[in-house]
Amino acid sequence: MNRPYTVLVLCTGNSCRSQMAEVLLNHDLAGQVRTLSAGTRPQPKVADGAIAALKDAGLNTDGLHPKGIDAVMDEAIDLVVTVCDNAREACPIFPRPIPAIHLPFHDPHGEPLESFLAARDDIRTRLVAAVREKLGLKTAA
Repeated sequence: MNRPYTVLVLCTGNSCRSQMAEVLLNHDLAGQVRTLSAGTRPQPKVADGAIAALKDAGLNTDGLHPKGIDAVMDEAIDLVVTVCDNAREACPIFPRPIPAIHLPFHDPHGEPLESFLAARDDIRTRLVAAVREKLGLKTAA
């Protein structure tokens, strides 16, 4: 395969978990995956706690904004990841069969920054490994 795999991370609001997953996957699997995120009911903005948690890890948050599923439906998606039960149930029907994994994470909305940091670390630990395994990617040297 000459191009990176395209991974779509779906959540309900696309304002927290899926945004953190997008940034983490793009960073940790750089060159191997291109990650997009979207929500079944996108919120007006990315949660301040999610931005703070990503910045705390030294990650770039420029340009992050919630998107609806329609914004990504024309992409050549290789893997769909749902990170909340609502998104799993509302996952759209794509024009072709696409492999999917469901890996729910705690929603830290309305909680202190520590909850966002814990969600970020959980996503980094479990989701990066799951995507790597599902796509048969090699670990970094």
